[in-house]
Amino acid sequence: AFLKQHHSKMVLGAGSEMFGEACPASAPFFGYMGAASALIFANLGAAYGTAKSGVGICSMGVMHPQLIMKSIIPVVMAGGGGVFGFFFS
Repeated sequence: AFLKQHHSKMVLGAGSEMFGEACPASAPFFGYMGAASALIFANLGAAYGTAKSGVGICSMGVMHPQLIMKSIIPVVMAGGGGVFGFFFS
């Protein structure tokens, strides 16, 4: 009976002891907000880079049509930046 009481006290007290002085109750909020902001800013940067590269491809197609395939590289790199932002978040 003693072990059962002791175990139930540990289980019930685990929720209040989870966050101590070293880990405030707001830590998960800031952790998730940091991950969310990393994901948001990485994908915004990838979208901006893709848009600017698209404008460059359009102008390249007008001025130098033979070099269009070389101008696709920045689009791929911008997409890779979005994927890396997803991994790091």
